Amino acid sequence: MSIIPKEVIRDLIREKNFSSPDDILATLKEMFREVLQESLEAELDEKLGYDKYDMETKTLKAAGTNSRNGYSKKTIKTQLGDVALNIPRDRNGEFEPQIVPKHQRTVTGIEEKILALYAAGMSTRDIHAQIQDLYGVEISAEMVSKITDRILPMVQEWQNRPLEAVYPFIFMDAIHYKVREEKQVVNKAAYVVMGVNTDGCKDVLGIWIGGNESSKYWLGVLNELKNRGVKDVLIFSVDGLNGFPEAIQATFPKAKIQRCIIHQLRASMKYVAHKDKKQFAADLKTVYTAPSEEAAMDQLLAVKEKWQGKYPNAIKSWEQNWDNLCTFFAYPPELRKIIYTTNVIESLHSQYRKVTKTKLIFPTDESLIKMLYLATMNVTKKWTLRYRDWDLVIGQLSIFFEGRLDGKLAG
Repeated sequence: MSIIPKEVIRDLIREKNFSSPDDILATLKEMFREVLQESLEAELDEKLGYDKYDMETKTLKAAGTNSRNGYSKKTIKTQLGDVALNIPRDRNGEFEPQIVPKHQRTVTGIEEKILALYAAGMSTRDIHAQIQDLYGVEISAEMVSKITDRILPMVQEWQNRPLEAVYPFIFMDAIHYKVREEKQVVNKAAYVVMGVNTDGCKDVLGIWIGGNESSKYWLGVLNELKNRGVKDVLIFSVDGLNGFPEAIQATFPKAKIQRCIIHQLRASMKYVAHKDKKQFAADLKTVYTAPSEEAAMDQLLAVKEKWQGKYPNAIKSWEQNWDNLCTFFAYPPELRKIIYTTNVIESLHSQYRKVTKTKLIFPTDESLIKMLYLATMNVTKKWTLRYRDWDLVIGQLSIFFEGRLDGKLAG
């Protein structure tokens, strides 16, 4: 059913004698302005208790009561372009318009569109051009930046929100970016922590922007998790950063640590010549796919015997880190496939790279965290399912970590 009667529309067409779509748009824009203006007038009428032209009621209320006090000019940005309004004022300064609130300069979803484009990785200058093409509205790159800055309090609130007491699994890894700082371009790490709660659902627990990845910084992140309510973590899955185990043990001493097998493979392959990489990788696969730790150690010794003379450093790194590489062998397959690699957080990082690929250098830490936060919100909206076979997984965890899933044995 049409909102406006067809007869009214046809009368308007005859009156305006439109010759192009631009003529129609211009008329719609003026109609929109008039409706918006009348809405503001009606709001003040309701506030004062009498109509603008109701002189009898106005006279009765005149003695010591609030009244109209002229207008202030305001231009707002809309999907139909810039619209000039006269905002009615009251003498007591109590009137707070609802349809066009004070300090608001855009309406009808333009700000939401800007945030969506920013979350998709568009630069402020590209967004400026896109908004101009879509709506005919001139919004500077600086204004785009100011609009996106409005989410910073939301980022802070999200980053400080209380967390659950127990997480069966936590994955930690960093992704690196170039950020301008004090007129220099420096390398920064975005420290990302992802947790799996007792319901089997994934969640990003926080993102921290700091200097190059270090165990000292990770220690601060872990302490912040504790301050936000995390009492115990059953298993951490992490990359091969030196000092990681010490940082975890200092904050969650009861936690098990699984060093990511994929990170370990990459690290050891750096020592292997290209012509031998395929065979070396195939031999190492017999280690981490073994049915038990004992069988895995036998395979590692076999690989060592074969390659030790040629690539001693590649073998040495497996031996040195074995205590944290072999953790997953203690558990059944359903648990192993969750913890043996940090692929789940690497998948998240791939989504970050998609939206940040056009940004070679971020102007500030804030600009980086804004984009990563918006990307996180977009990704996590799709995380509606829990891990497959979670009932089986949580049942096994309750046996291996008796009493800890309910938080009674806080780490």
